[in-house]
Amino acid sequence: MSDSSNGPEKWELRLYTAGQTPKSVAALANLKRVCEEHLAGNYSIEVIDLMKNPRLAKEDEIIAIPTLVRKIPAPLRKIIGDLSNTERALVGLQLRPRTDS
Repeated sequence: MSDSSNGPEKWELRLYTAGQTPKSVAALANLKRVCEEHLAGNYSIEVIDLMKNPRLAKEDEIIAIPTLVRKIPAPLRKIIGDLSNTERALVGLQLRPRTDS
């Protein structure tokens, strides 16, 4: 049923957090929910805790926490916040078009 040569692209997502703050915990939970509902296993999430590795914020030019960075598929996209607004998260990740045809 799955065609590995031309299957869906694996999404690479990176979530920048600052420890276990309520917003960081909510962002990860919301991200996992959105991914399971809309990407069905075709994704990987890397969580980067800037309390432990503050220098990593420079690579993706992180200016606020939590921030989600979509590395793949291109182009790179960033969403700031806890991803509680599912519709905004889907549009931001380009999982859903801005206007439904």
